[in-house]
Order: sequence, then C-alpha cells, then structure tokens
Amino acid sequence: MADFNISKHNIVPKHEILTSDQKKEVLEKYGITLKQLPRITDKDPMVKLLEAKIEDVLKITRKSETAGESIYYRVVVKGK
Repeated sequence: MADFNISKHNIVPKHEILTSDQKKEVLEKYGITLKQLPRITDKDPMVKLLEAKIEDVLKITRKSETAGESIYYRVVVKGK
C-alpha cells in the first residue's frame, strides 16, 4: 500500500512552521506568551509530517465560508 500524504486531503487545512522571527511577531502582535497559545501535540499527524519540534508555532490556514480564510496558531507540546 502506498503512503498517503494527509496534507493533500481536502479537509486538512494548510499547516506551516513559523520562523523564530515570525513566532516573535505573532506573540508581540497579540501580547501573549508561548504558554498562552492553543496547543497541538507532537503526536498530531501534521506535526509529525512537518517534523515540527516542541515549542515550534504552527500557522494553520483554514477555509472559511464567511471570511474566505481564517488563521490559527498552535504551539507544539509534548503529547502524553
């Protein structure tokens, strides 16, 4: 059976790892710390696919019927 790339599935939104400068900009823009961001575990299939590390911040771009697209940020944490 061939490997299936979940990032190509139509219900999986676009995930990107932010650079350290981009991460700093997001935290400053919203006046928050890394611990205040919503979390995504290192066990998540997209985190694994992107090879994201603990404390990386992911930018998730979802399609939205009302806004066109919406952007969410998640910090990678250690899963249980």
